[in-house]
Amino acid sequence: MERRPSGELESTILAALWAAGTPLTAGQVQEAIGAELARTTVTTILSRLLEKGTVARTRSGRGFAYTPTEDAAGLTARRMHSELRKDEDRSTVLARFVSQLSDEDERLLRDLLDGDAR
Repeated sequence: MERRPSGELESTILAALWAAGTPLTAGQVQEAIGAELARTTVTTILSRLLEKGTVARTRSGRGFAYTPTEDAAGLTARRMHSELRKDEDRSTVLARFVSQLSDEDERLLRDLLDGDAR
């Protein structure tokens, strides 16, 4: 069996939770993603997401139902902040990030910084 890229299962499970718009149990997530995954694998991934604060859970029968704690854009922003905190030279990291933006993204960032959010 071919190994999946790191984070792929987490992304797939989060996508299923976002699409559902309602809390899902591990079994419901397993059914929603339609993958050949054992329920224990889905439960393990959901537990990891819970530890990271990416999902919340509530009691549902004998198990739990899971809900994302934020939307996709919020999660991406949190990941960007996390990466930025890992480096002491924030100025260089931000400068390199900005230098690699497309012209359109640079204009959007300038508008956001100037308070002209769309």
